[in-house]
Amino acid sequence: MSDALINGLAGAGGGIIAQLITYPLQTVNTRQQTNRDPKGKKNLGTFQQMCQVVKHEGWERLYGGLTPSLVGTATSQGVYYYFYQIFRNRAEAAALEKKMLGTGDGSVGMLSSLVVAALSGCVNVLLTNPIWLVVTRMQTHRKESKRALTDPRLSDAIKQSTLSTIEPRAYGTSHVIQEVYDEAGVLGFWKGVLPTLVMVSNPSIQFMLYETLLAKLKRGRASNSVTAIEIFLLGAIAKLGATVVTYPLLVVKARLQARQVNNGDKRHHYKGTWDAIIKMIQYEGFNGFYKGMGTKIVQSVLAAAVLFMVKEELVNQTRFLLSKPKLV
Repeated sequence: MSDALINGLAGAGGGIIAQLITYPLQTVNTRQQTNRDPKGKKNLGTFQQMCQVVKHEGWERLYGGLTPSLVGTATSQGVYYYFYQIFRNRAEAAALEKKMLGTGDGSVGMLSSLVVAALSGCVNVLLTNPIWLVVTRMQTHRKESKRALTDPRLSDAIKQSTLSTIEPRAYGTSHVIQEVYDEAGVLGFWKGVLPTLVMVSNPSIQFMLYETLLAKLKRGRASNSVTAIEIFLLGAIAKLGATVVTYPLLVVKARLQARQVNNGDKRHHYKGTWDAIIKMIQYEGFNGFYKGMGTKIVQSVLAAAVLFMVKEELVNQTRFLLSKPKLV
């Protein structure tokens, strides 16, 4: 089994475990990002919004889109780590070749690490964007509760309007796929791909920080080994730095991929990336680009730390099992 395949499978396994642990936070964060309330209006906190979802829509809505999300996580992490290892191996070979020619020390520098992560991210985005678009639609879909429809404070007109927006059948994966196709055809599955491609800078920055911190940590040790807890902390620090830098792009991507309601309100409809950016600044101010950032930091840092820790353990255990001599 090749090293790239080992890393790809380990990345998929680590991603699934991290996703299962942090998914409710991800759902709440996606709703916060796609909230189009005007500037000045106070938004609910993470815990408050989670309670609101459970109260009005049920526990299951916190896990809306979990199935395609797990498929997307396994696919994207597998693809990313597979190509990352291939590009990394080539970068290391090039670095060793330069050392033999007397023009380097044989190590992969920060710039090369950034390029390797960026190339891997671009391949991943182009292959998996349709899956994440479906997940975003399912996470932002709001299920109307019976309590809301029977509220005596609501007028008959509002109740009828609410009833007309409820989906005639379960809002499942196949329904979302058909909805996206009806809206924009095949190309509709690549909505938000431009900011998502720019967002490859997030894992690029993350892996650059991670590899740099890991190399420095190993350099001071004779055994050249690190513990699972240290990997956990390095992954958390790297993800925190990357998230703070790139969060506005994540909000724009979520806005473009969420279902847009054509009700005459310009705030609720975006023609493209630049249209979304301009309207967000106009109607929500620059604070709109940072909606839900606190939730995202908690969710992404925890998920990244778990992913790195589990992935490294899986890689080490797999290599150990493959290196054991076979009994004849």
